[in-house]
Amino acid sequence: MSKRVFTAFFALMFLGVAYGQSFKDVYEKSIHENTKIAYPHVREADVSWSKRIYRIIDLREKMNHPLYYPTEPVADGRTNLMGIILAEVKAGQINAYDGQDMNVNVTYADIERMLDAGEKEVPQTDLDGNVIGTTKITIPIEEKLADVKQIMIYEEWYFDKKHSSLQVRILALLPISMAPNEMGNIDRVRLFWIRYDEFRDAFARHEAFNRFNDAQRLSFDDLFMQRRFSSVIFAESNVYDDRVINEYMVGKDVIFEAERIKTDLQNFEHDLWEY
Repeated sequence: MSKRVFTAFFALMFLGVAYGQSFKDVYEKSIHENTKIAYPHVREADVSWSKRIYRIIDLREKMNHPLYYPTEPVADGRTNLMGIILAEVKAGQINAYDGQDMNVNVTYADIERMLDAGEKEVPQTDLDGNVIGTTKITIPIEEKLADVKQIMIYEEWYFDKKHSSLQVRILALLPISMAPNEMGNIDRVRLFWIRYDEFRDAFARHEAFNRFNDAQRLSFDDLFMQRRFSSVIFAESNVYDDRVINEYMVGKDVIFEAERIKTDLQNFEHDLWEY
């Protein structure tokens, strides 16, 4: 019996080492050379109807896990959505905007302050590996990325009468941090807005995990453009300065109102055709 236990333990250790290593791919990946697919040109005269919608993507849902994981970069260079966004903002190549006012720019230093994780104690050891005390270090911002549990999408649905089709364009994204406070409650913090078009090049160069086929390369831009995410409608454009649904509905009525808006979008296109 002990021999079997030892064999199983050795096998688990071997698998742990194997999975921790980075193996060379069978073929060379080219997704890092990808470019975004250009939008078709749309004339103002061809848009006969449009509606702007706010959606919430909950990254804790299974379908949305490719946007959330890995919370830290892995050996093959794959990272999550927030890792890509922060890398581009930190490099100074693309702007981020205030979570309450998209006309106000925010810097990477501002984002670090919003995601301030404080300090943590780590053990100190001597040359022999013995713990001799503890010291406090600043928690890196990368460890706080796991607190970003939701993404708000601002998008426009429009009817293109030239092609007789209902289309959608994502305009902006807003990460939302959900971290526990000292009272044990969850604080939802709207971090910053980004313009989706400005980030499409970066999204197209990074691979998102495809749980159905490792050989089919899927970029983050593909994921958004193909609508491979689950979301709930949060608000629609209205005369009340785009007030959100839970400001005028409570309880289950919030869900029913979100479904009503979703159904209205579907019925609009359906009603344009006669059978």
